[in-house]
Amino acid sequence: MKPSRARKDWEEGVLAADIGYHIAQAEVTTNRLYAKHIGEPLLLRPVEYSLLMLLLANGELSPKQLAQALSLAAPTLTMLVDRLFERGLIERVRSETDRRSQRVLLTAPGHALAERAAASSPAVNTAFDQLLTAGEQMILTELLKKIAAHQRQLD
Repeated sequence: MKPSRARKDWEEGVLAADIGYHIAQAEVTTNRLYAKHIGEPLLLRPVEYSLLMLLLANGELSPKQLAQALSLAAPTLTMLVDRLFERGLIERVRSETDRRSQRVLLTAPGHALAERAAASSPAVNTAFDQLLTAGEQMILTELLKKIAAHQRQLD
């Protein structure tokens, strides 16, 4: 996928310097790549994929940890967890150290789907290899992490 060099028939005006506008424009490309390689084949929304990847990497997490990692409000996380629970992909268990708290973990089908999703992830990154050099990808990743970290500090 080569970047389009087509001439634009419009002026961006103040949007030309608007970082949010450019992030939103880049999100369109990112979402299309995600949908093609992961979302549509595996029937996963991006936030569902992220939650499964977090559980695959960590084994189990508390709802609070998931909400922080995904930058979600507690009610939004609850709806997400409920949806994945209904699909049989995750389960909630009581913490062995504090019976009042819950932990979220992958079920066997959830683990299998998470493994398939993780195996599909390089296809998305390969598409970015055609758009950005390895150095540009590293810089972009660090900048996006910096923006996300700022939001987490505000929460």
